[in-house]
Amino acid sequence: MFGGIPFGGARGPGVRGLMGRAGAAVVVLATAAGAVPATAVGSLAPPAYAATARLGWKPCAGEGRPAGMECAAIEVPVDWSRPEGRKVELELARLRATEPARRVGSVLGVPGGPGANGIEDLAHAAGDLTELRRRFDLVGYSPRNAVWRERMPASCGQPGTALDEPRDRRQYAALAAAMSKAFERCRDDDRTGLFAHMDSLSVARDMDAVRRALGEERLSFMANSYGGVPAAAYLRLFPGRVRALYVDGVVNQTEGWPRMNLVAFSGAERALARFGTWCAATPSCALHGEDATAVWRGLTRDADRRPVPVTSERFGAGELSGWHLRSFGFPLDPGPGHERWAAFARAVEQARRGDWSGFAEGVLGNARVWSMPGLLAMTCGDERGYTSYGQLARFRRQVREIAPSFAGAAFDGLGCAGWSEAVPNPARPLPVRGVPPVLGAGTLEGDFPWTERFVRMVPGSVTLGYDGPGHVLYLSGKKCPIAHATTYLTELRLPAPGTICPAE
Repeated sequence: MFGGIPFGGARGPGVRGLMGRAGAAVVVLATAAGAVPATAVGSLAPPAYAATARLGWKPCAGEGRPAGMECAAIEVPVDWSRPEGRKVELELARLRATEPARRVGSVLGVPGGPGANGIEDLAHAAGDLTELRRRFDLVGYSPRNAVWRERMPASCGQPGTALDEPRDRRQYAALAAAMSKAFERCRDDDRTGLFAHMDSLSVARDMDAVRRALGEERLSFMANSYGGVPAAAYLRLFPGRVRALYVDGVVNQTEGWPRMNLVAFSGAERALARFGTWCAATPSCALHGEDATAVWRGLTRDADRRPVPVTSERFGAGELSGWHLRSFGFPLDPGPGHERWAAFARAVEQARRGDWSGFAEGVLGNARVWSMPGLLAMTCGDERGYTSYGQLARFRRQVREIAPSFAGAAFDGLGCAGWSEAVPNPARPLPVRGVPPVLGAGTLEGDFPWTERFVRMVPGSVTLGYDGPGHVLYLSGKKCPIAHATTYLTELRLPAPGTICPAE
């Protein structure tokens, strides 16, 4: 919601380019929905499988790789319940510890998205993690959902429907039927076997295969954004294999996506109030001298009554309803120098005069992304969707109470409607016995509440606040959070509860 992060970390043309541009806009931690059947979890014991092949580390090919980065690959089962069946290759990369005599072990990055590539994350962050690298091998990998994103059939990138908010059961059923057909086409065209096996329990088992391949008894982890979901799954499956866990801007899926989405909507309402305060104090704001938040709410109400026809150069023609604007129009993150809020204010002023071009591409692009079956398949197995229209209606009533400026269904809760595959990783409490204290970090203006809800599950843990905007602090080069993460991962020493890093 709120400017829409499709699935982060995307690079390249086509669908990946769209995802990258939209993902840069704003932090979203929302729900993806659908009439997903609640299925039995089954045994949590890992299937009999051993990553016994020796890793043939070689210098990484390609441009933009840090000096000394080595690459290798392992094979893991596509379906972990059939370990002798079809395999998928996962690429790995590492930067060796620069003080090998004092080496502690390896730190594995758990990328977000889902669909982001941890090797790209490692290459991007290497310069900011030099202190951590003194004592650790830094390891990144390309998760199965990143492999899928590169190989999914063209039909999986075609929107299943013109995404809009269903106002009654009939419209919800029509949405589910359209998405069901889209999922079926995607599944039938899939030649990788991955379509139904991208849940976070499968990703967590892949992570343990990486641990075994590295020859480590226990691993330390740095998880970001959606990477918190497989990190929680790893804690569920392999608590004794975790030496330390640092989580940055993550969501606590174990409470259920509707609960997490309510937290997100509440945060959006506070962000809108901050925007109004900023605009009132900033003469260059296009809505300066007015109640900017009231102008925005009036604009969305008008669009609810009469959706606005628009045309986008990249995405063609469509309509913008008030729900579209509330879901994808407002940027939570003001951006450097409040540039995103300034652009938003200009777009609102132009729309008020009949020119909706400032919203057309972002809204239509996000609406397409969030109905693409191949991208939704990365999350539907984590029970990211509404279970019925009744649940959606209850959620809508709750949002109206806590965040009236953003009232409506969560956009990523709608896409999984029609999902007919298993849900191996439903939301449920996380047993934490044997889990070491966790360090979390999040921006006070954004993802801190979600991260704190994850961290509070584990006794003795601490969440570090960052007094500024942003998302995923260690990938953003923020020195104070990185220093605390380095101390924690190296010495297993947490900062004092309530510690806040100033904005950089």
